[in-house]
Amino acid sequence: MEAILRTEKLCKSFSNGGLQQHIIKNLDMEIREKDFTVIMGASGSGKSTLLYALSGMDTPTLGSVYFGDKDISKYSNDRLAVFRRENCGFVFQSIYLLENMTVFDNIMTGALVIQKNSPALVEKVGELLKKVGIGENLWDKYPNQLSGGECQRVGIVRAIINDPKILFADEPTGALNSASSRDVLDIFTELNKNGQSIVMVTHDIKTALRGNRVIYLRDGAVIGEHQMPAYGTDDIKSRQEGLQRFLDDMGW
Repeated sequence: MEAILRTEKLCKSFSNGGLQQHIIKNLDMEIREKDFTVIMGASGSGKSTLLYALSGMDTPTLGSVYFGDKDISKYSNDRLAVFRRENCGFVFQSIYLLENMTVFDNIMTGALVIQKNSPALVEKVGELLKKVGIGENLWDKYPNQLSGGECQRVGIVRAIINDPKILFADEPTGALNSASSRDVLDIFTELNKNGQSIVMVTHDIKTALRGNRVIYLRDGAVIGEHQMPAYGTDDIKSRQEGLQRFLDDMGW
């Protein structure tokens, strides 16, 4: 597969008490189209910082991030906002639904910025909500009337409503119970099966098993990666054992 994203000598530093703290260090990597890429590493290894740099949510200190042949690290903040809106979807551990809007309006608000055909869009929102298990009886509810798992499923619909070229997820199951986590991961697996490129940060091995490529970070550098078949096409026990061996070798 072609690379949908790539970095060249990517660096990200923060000032901490007058000292420079280097989070990402001269990182060269590729994210391939239609892959389900998982980023793992110990706390403080730079996972979320890398995700934000790849997605244009943050700009690197040095180096470049290419989306196709375009160096988005050189974009202005306004141009980055347009880039994210047109090309990226985001799912976070904290879901950030607008509390004063219903489930349906939370999704419609962001979608109407890109898609102007309201009747077709209303139908599309309804179809996606049903697909992720949010029935019509919940569409006029507010986020505080839903469970955490239901809110996250709404968040996924909001993230994919504009058909993003790449979906970014930062610990998307971190605040969910095991049943809701499984439901959310099943949605991710189905999206990837249908061609959606996904980049996900996680610290959980069961979550990481859903990917086909696991990249391991240490101190802001990639120290290894592990390839797996598409989820569901191999034996889950051998899949987990293989990933566990890789993580053990990485010092996880």
